[in-house]
Amino acid sequence: MTRLPDFRLETYFSRWEFTARHHLTASDVQTMTLAELLGLADDEDRDSFENLSLGYTETFGDRALREVIAQTYERADADDVICFAGAEEALYLAMNVLLGAGDHAVVVTPNYQAAETVPLALCEVSGVALDPDRDWALDLDEVAAAIRPNTRLVSVNFPNNPTGKVIDAGDFTELARMCDERGIHLFSDEVYRGLEHDPARILPQATDLSERALSLNVTSKSLGLPGLRIGWIACRDRELRSRLERAKHYTTICNAAPSEVLARIALKARETILVRNRARIAANLPFFEAFFAEFADDFAWQAPDGGCVAYPRYLGADGVEEFCTRLVEEAGVLLLPASIYRSELTATPADRFRIGIGRRDPEEGLAAFAAWMRTGR
Repeated sequence: MTRLPDFRLETYFSRWEFTARHHLTASDVQTMTLAELLGLADDEDRDSFENLSLGYTETFGDRALREVIAQTYERADADDVICFAGAEEALYLAMNVLLGAGDHAVVVTPNYQAAETVPLALCEVSGVALDPDRDWALDLDEVAAAIRPNTRLVSVNFPNNPTGKVIDAGDFTELARMCDERGIHLFSDEVYRGLEHDPARILPQATDLSERALSLNVTSKSLGLPGLRIGWIACRDRELRSRLERAKHYTTICNAAPSEVLARIALKARETILVRNRARIAANLPFFEAFFAEFADDFAWQAPDGGCVAYPRYLGADGVEEFCTRLVEEAGVLLLPASIYRSELTATPADRFRIGIGRRDPEEGLAAFAAWMRTGR
């Protein structure tokens, strides 16, 4: 196994996620119960779940599940999809299949830590930072300048975690073209797709733009079903998909059969779930807007373009790390400070924190946050 550093986010969550009274930094939308999900099933899928044989499943993933996943793309079919135990396994194995000693990768920052630490354990990596002074813009000229003759992969994530940024569709299409022209795989983390606040901002999916591109997705984020642990990669390069399957033989081998049926139900009801989840975010946003308006001297707030996380600035002299530590210790309100998102590749802002806007009834957590702020700390 590749030697990797501690995963800062998960280490932080191990300490606080289930002990803090108010989890205000969740990266997923409010989940549902098993009964609620089964209530969205048709008779055939409900019968499949209730009479499921608990044997091994296909390494590629249940065929019926892959057919439903393929329907969410314009140019992919079931044979272009391979399922994994969540998005993390997919990311880890894709990087290990695509990269090796002597290769080079380009990774956009800030990011989910594994997006850069896994490539860094395998080869040389260059970073290209989203610019916080230009609304987290991605400079395609910087991406082009970072590419080398041995670059094998460019990794991006939009809507972005933690910033909520969605770049222009024209820029994303140009990025895919740039990678194709150079024989580079575009690895596109699309786990928040479907939660754009303006439907006109929804980006095309990478695998629809290029046969070489990989689109990563999962049931955890936009659908709010992290307990299913079902992720997938869609890629029209069949030889690469076969290599991913062989790599999976060394990790989970196959997915949990109940999760595959439940994921199939969720994806068939995808539009219903996404409408519900976008409505929840829209209903929550005014509470966050009001909170940050009250404490405008302490924070600089900007709503995300998409997804269910935002990345405000903390303006206090004590610094965001001390601020977040005291907040969770004294008020039981959990946020993620900027150190969780620091990069080895580029400078990243040190005065930000991640806050989640997709969970049900955030008022209680925001009230505890506000009460603590009003005490003068």
